Amino acid sequence: MSPSIKNIPRRQAIPILYTRGTHYDVGYDVGRTFAAIIKNFLQLSGPLNDTYLPLYNTDEGRKVYNETLESVKKSFPQYIREMEGTADGAQVEFHKLFLLHMDEILPVAVEGKNSINQPIGCSTVCVNEPDCEILAHTEDALSEVLNHYYFVSAHIVSDSPQGKYNVTEERFTSLCYAGHLPGYTMNYNHHGLVFSINTLSASKLYSGKTPRHFITRALLSAENFAQAQLILRDNGVGAADGCSVNMTFLKQDGDRLFHNAEMGPAERDQSQLNILTASPGEHIVHANMYLRLPVPEVNGLIIDSSVERMKTFKSFNAPKTLNDVIRMLGDQSAKEHTVFREKDAKDIIKTVCVGIFDCRKRTWSLYSDNPKFNAPLVVMPLVIKD
Repeated sequence: MSPSIKNIPRRQAIPILYTRGTHYDVGYDVGRTFAAIIKNFLQLSGPLNDTYLPLYNTDEGRKVYNETLESVKKSFPQYIREMEGTADGAQVEFHKLFLLHMDEILPVAVEGKNSINQPIGCSTVCVNEPDCEILAHTEDALSEVLNHYYFVSAHIVSDSPQGKYNVTEERFTSLCYAGHLPGYTMNYNHHGLVFSINTLSASKLYSGKTPRHFITRALLSAENFAQAQLILRDNGVGAADGCSVNMTFLKQDGDRLFHNAEMGPAERDQSQLNILTASPGEHIVHANMYLRLPVPEVNGLIIDSSVERMKTFKSFNAPKTLNDVIRMLGDQSAKEHTVFREKDAKDIIKTVCVGIFDCRKRTWSLYSDNPKFNAPLVVMPLVIKD
């Protein structure tokens, strides 16, 4: 890493790009607009420079990389073009971006172990009350992600059907880590799908299958709950790794429903999937461990952190209001693994931002600091198709 590249303290700022065009066009605009942030992040990223790139430069690592890339090209060639656009626009190497999207697949497939033993992850609370319908989420990440994220609001129109689901139009707004495809943090699309992601760390991951980042990117095209389930199962291939998806559809008929989908790596040719639904009067809380799917997980800090955060949530009464949710997501009472993470400048993991989707008001509030003590940095309307 260049000694001149250092992260700066938390900034009260988030840039947004509005872009329209083909997948490549949108990717290129993202890369060109955020080139400095993307280049900085690639230099700062410990996992990329210390683990993924050295493994990529081995024969076995390159084999895993190539198998996974070829698999994604068959299912989602349009998202590979989008990433190529980002690489070209930012003038960075494509393989570095793809390695970020493979995440821990490479070290687990090559070395048999997860290389990041950190309390990494996010917390999500969904409240389904008559006068409070909220999906709220802390975005927790390695400290180098702090100040290295942005909004992408994109309208993608294709001349012909794209990928395994024959998509011709996508319109969405997504919070993106630098250099990453939309879809893996907090998002909504013009069909009214609102969702957030919790990383889950299965102990066995698979080469040649679909990395979770591409499955959640495909979710941005989902028109309804049935399509969302189809995308998560990824029939014929299945997920290479796992995550939890918290979602609702603003335009659904009948009562508001929130869903938590736990997705596990595909042992055969489709992802493992377990879905919990919160009806009116119920709520959902999720962190970074499997609560229902019987998937063997890594040992270490991500699980320790999840256990402690879930324990903190259980110390509260069932959330029924926006203030209840803010108190939960801003809580720093735990001895070690707090919900909102910002103990000191040396923290390896930080809560980089907090998002609250209000399904009744149809707004998305983004906090760049602890929501218990700060107003949102921005409140955006959720604009959906008539």
